Amino acid sequence: MKIFVSGMPGVGKTTLILKVSEALKSREWRIGGIITQEVRERGKRVGFKIIALDTREEGILAWEGFNGPKVGKYGVNLRDLEEIGVKAVERAIDDADLIIIDEIGAMELKSRKFGEVVEKALKSDKHLLAAVHRRLTQKYSKYGMLYILTRENRERVLSEILEFFNKPT
Repeated sequence: MKIFVSGMPGVGKTTLILKVSEALKSREWRIGGIITQEVRERGKRVGFKIIALDTREEGILAWEGFNGPKVGKYGVNLRDLEEIGVKAVERAIDDADLIIIDEIGAMELKSRKFGEVVEKALKSDKHLLAAVHRRLTQKYSKYGMLYILTRENRERVLSEILEFFNKPT
């Protein structure tokens, strides 16, 4: 099963993914892949970090003014994206029951290697849960089920996703 979630910033995509991850871990699922999280200083977003779910290794995905490929005011750190993110997804393809990719968006796709590992995850027989930037939903929804997350539906969506992964394969 390949499931994609999208929605406006701050609606809870990462939170939903982490809740699914924790619930499935409690059922002895092996979870791998990445999450990204905002970094704020004095209430203002200044960048994003990337975290490998299996090793907990952290790096900088993008930062204001960073000297890397630009997405808006952020420069993308291809080194951390590839050394932490791509490798974590590769390990998940090999070893996990569920591959998590949070998120597939403009920043992450600045890396050719990241795009390639996403394609590999899509073609694998492993379960996948990915957050997809709202401008990319049409491209990825053909691979599986797409949820557009809102504050109003996020608890129902969480229950539905857990139910899908609870079914025998």
